[in-house]
Amino acid sequence: MIDCTLPAATWRRSPNFGERKSSGEPDMLILHYTGMPTGKAALDWLCNPASEVSAHYFVEEDGAIVQSVQEKCRAWHAGRSFWQGDTDINSRSIGIEIVNPGPDGGYPDFPDRQIAAVIALCRDILSRHRIPAAHILAHSDVAPGRKIDPGEKFPWHRLAAEGVGLWIEPSPVSGGRFFQEGDAGEPVQALQAMFGHFGYDVELSGVFDAKTAQVVAAFQRHFRPARVDGIADTSTLETLHRLLTAASSR
Repeated sequence: MIDCTLPAATWRRSPNFGERKSSGEPDMLILHYTGMPTGKAALDWLCNPASEVSAHYFVEEDGAIVQSVQEKCRAWHAGRSFWQGDTDINSRSIGIEIVNPGPDGGYPDFPDRQIAAVIALCRDILSRHRIPAAHILAHSDVAPGRKIDPGEKFPWHRLAAEGVGLWIEPSPVSGGRFFQEGDAGEPVQALQAMFGHFGYDVELSGVFDAKTAQVVAAFQRHFRPARVDGIADTSTLETLHRLLTAASSR
């Protein structure tokens, strides 16, 4: 059992923020990894006006939390993004950057202390804002193909066990029918409709194109991380269907 007590946050103000352009009340949490060689380099960049990027919170490897933007303000963390028809995810979300260099830095496991701090921080945020479990997402979910963070090693199941996010145990990877790039027809369109209903940006073209493969990979990276290949196999389809059912019941 890890200690999910919220560590006291310190402040390092970023100049990169503005007013929320929607109602002002965030209803999404977007989790990122920093993707830079060190935490210091990442925090410096997020607080550099030349970068034009920022996040509300920053979680160090040892669990220390830094706040850079007030929750009432619009941080610049999601970039070009989409979820459930909305293209201004920054205006409706709170962004959390988690120190990890990503694949270019060997993609180490996220330390227990860091994950405990992320859980505590998310629970603290949820105590103040009405954020549905299905709106606690990866950067890769809202920007498939463009972003892959926080990646397939991020332990979403541990967050869900503490009441943070939507998760079901993925269906095991096995054989069976699958769809992949180049396939076409009504079953592909039905598949695209399912991903679109869940929230992803996918055109109902009936053609399994590169963008559809990117959406499938983003889904796998978050919800079926055992194999991330962009192929909609039986495991992926079953997991998606069960998640849609779980989301509709909440």
